[in-house]
Amino acid sequence: MPLPTEFSDLEPYADWALATEPERYAKRLASTMPDMQQFYDAAFARLEDAITYCDKFDLDDLPDDARSLMHLMQSLVMVSFPIEVWKQPRVPDSGAAWATITKEPVV
Repeated sequence: MPLPTEFSDLEPYADWALATEPERYAKRLASTMPDMQQFYDAAFARLEDAITYCDKFDLDDLPDDARSLMHLMQSLVMVSFPIEVWKQPRVPDSGAAWATITKEPVV
């Protein structure tokens, strides 16, 4: 799904606009640290603009492009700890631990 035209600079990262947490987590685990760093740098630079843009709409009535942008920023959150703290895609020392989300706030 396309992003708003104001965010065309983020189109190379559109594959991170995933609707569910399990999809975002799987993408994180399948990504390299350099790939996540590139995404993080590009998306973090536009975070405030994205929040301002999405805030113009009611959460239950987001246009498709705004929803894609919101999902992209949710993926930014998903990669923030690996980039800022852990320096690896997986949670350190977590072994086989796994958490499952049963309901997404907005899909």
